[in-house]
Amino acid sequence: MARLPGGRHGMDMLRFATAGSVDDGKSTLIGRLLYDSKSIFADQLDAVEQASARMGDDYVNLALLTDGLRAEREQGITIDVAYRYFATPRRKFIIADTPGHIQYTRNMVTGASTADLAIVLVDARKGLVEQSRRHAFIATLLRVPHLVLAVNKMDLVDYSGEVYEAISDEFVAFAAKLDVPDLTVIPISALHGDNIVTRSAQMPWYDGPSLLHYLEHVHVSSDRNLIDARFPVQYVIRPQSANIHDYRGYAGTIASGVFKPGDEIVVLPSGFTSRIASIETMDGKVAEAFPPMAVTIRLTDEIDISRGDMICRPHNAPMVTQDLEAMVCWMSDKPLQPGHKLALKHTTKSVRTMVKTLRYTLDINTLHRHEGSASLGLNEIGRVLLRTTGPLFADPYRRNRHTGGFVLIDEATNVTVGAGMILEG
Repeated sequence: MARLPGGRHGMDMLRFATAGSVDDGKSTLIGRLLYDSKSIFADQLDAVEQASARMGDDYVNLALLTDGLRAEREQGITIDVAYRYFATPRRKFIIADTPGHIQYTRNMVTGASTADLAIVLVDARKGLVEQSRRHAFIATLLRVPHLVLAVNKMDLVDYSGEVYEAISDEFVAFAAKLDVPDLTVIPISALHGDNIVTRSAQMPWYDGPSLLHYLEHVHVSSDRNLIDARFPVQYVIRPQSANIHDYRGYAGTIASGVFKPGDEIVVLPSGFTSRIASIETMDGKVAEAFPPMAVTIRLTDEIDISRGDMICRPHNAPMVTQDLEAMVCWMSDKPLQPGHKLALKHTTKSVRTMVKTLRYTLDINTLHRHEGSASLGLNEIGRVLLRTTGPLFADPYRRNRHTGGFVLIDEATNVTVGAGMILEG
């Protein structure tokens, strides 16, 4: 069991996203993990067995556990990000199941944006396809710390070590062009359970861990940024009760770093300094706070603070800027063009922004930069220069995913149309 910051022991949690092309077996894999970890109810299993029989399957179709709505099952597609939960004695898991269709790349961005790990599935018969590369690139762009390539359907290639090695070598060569901190390749058969929970006797040539063993033991606590103290203020608490009329607290979620009572802090944008008087949670006061704890911070001085302000350390503050250079994944049918005005949401702060320049678009397959592009289309990724109406308190995404990411919103429809990752300087 991982040790959390501050010496507390608790059930560790892993958030991971699954991605892959259509019919690569994501739903079957997740169904297998839920089934083999005994995380489904007997009536759910009975319903799946009956549905499998009606469909003429001579096996329990575990994909039906996760394929959601009946209409989606009938069409054989999954169209949105579905979050699943399961646990083993060692760890809790949250799965973001993202669609395989290219038109739902934005859903992959949504699912991977908060993930500790991403599993990219490939069909052993087909090998790497465009979507495999696209999803791997997006995972690295979003700075997902751990990437697993799961070579699925090994049973359909006679558990061939040569087929696995060829796919693994090709992917490793592609990943070498990306910034992948930790890459693991595992051959599996989700349908038959090979290398899912236990090592498979069908693949004696593979000497690595099973998928669940890897998920249980991969070290993620050190991936959190515990250096840069960042607390975006979400809400100012001033109770109306006459008994506590002098109470003023600042509520929000710790984005990064560690805060303790007595720490000297500075508030942005005002620049006023103070010290932390206490840190409170629903369960009472705590001696320290770290991500992703939701807390209320009280200060020793009365300072004018409002939603969107940020509490940090005087000698370790984020950059305060109105000019953002960022990689943007565009999610709208209406192309992004220089001159466009949008709403921008960054931590708890909302501002308006204008697109000043589109530096280049990126070819996901070749990683070639197309400079001079006039616009950024649906599911395309490009480097964009933005100018905001108010200052943002931001870090480069490479250093801090929480203060380095933002979303772009169409002001007319209030629909999220883009996700951005702030670049260094």
